[in-house]
Amino acid sequence: SPSRWFVCSLCSSRRQLWTYSSPSMARTPKTRNTPLAGGIMKLSKSVMHKKAGRWHRPKKAVESKKAAEAPAPVVKQIGGDKNNGQRTILPKGPKFYAAEDVPKPLNRIRAVRPTRLRSSITPGTVLILLAGRFRGRRVVFLKQLPSGLLLISGPYRINGVPIRRVNQAYVIATSTKVDVSGVPSLDKFTDAYFKKPSKVAGKKSEEEFFAAEEKKKEIAPERKDDQKLVDESLIAAIKKVPTLRQYLGARFSLRKGQKPHEMKF
Repeated sequence: SPSRWFVCSLCSSRRQLWTYSSPSMARTPKTRNTPLAGGIMKLSKSVMHKKAGRWHRPKKAVESKKAAEAPAPVVKQIGGDKNNGQRTILPKGPKFYAAEDVPKPLNRIRAVRPTRLRSSITPGTVLILLAGRFRGRRVVFLKQLPSGLLLISGPYRINGVPIRRVNQAYVIATSTKVDVSGVPSLDKFTDAYFKKPSKVAGKKSEEEFFAAEEKKKEIAPERKDDQKLVDESLIAAIKKVPTLRQYLGARFSLRKGQKPHEMKF
């Protein structure tokens, strides 16, 4: 039976003692979730949230605690000729204080400084790209933009590299130079020139989603005209130097036994 009777030795009264014949009868807290191994539970947090019906319970609004205003100092009148007539009593500070020093962030005003250009890179220097889509190509450096990036061009008619921006950390400066004094309208090339137009995201129906075809990226006609003007002036200067056109058209590569740290570019 789950219970038995016994006689108390103090009051000689008959009392009932509850016992359980099997562990399943014991009053142990039941849970719908059971641990598997290493703290991993059988059901996830979201599943338990759904089973417990917490999503149906209304959320309690948390009252915002207003910061208590600091008590003002009290001015007391004091008698006596040598006591100045009154005394200001400051409020007591909190009794609790941190046992260790709490670090506080410093108010630093960081000035935005332009990126310093490497001394080996000057307008007209031929650069070797080390990363990106056109890695290994030789390009002509035109100018440095306010963001610190380098404005370069292939030219496009020689090696297929258009007017683009690159980071100077991913280029090798060579000793070869091209005269870029005749390149027109370099002032129009800014960081805003390369900014992509923002797209307005709208919801599509199921039919429109599956019927939509990927549109090819079209280059603006203004960029094509700018590329032609830059290429014409660069190619005119390249033709004056023999074998420079073939040098810019060839891709840079290393062969077996070549040590780049011993090369002179």
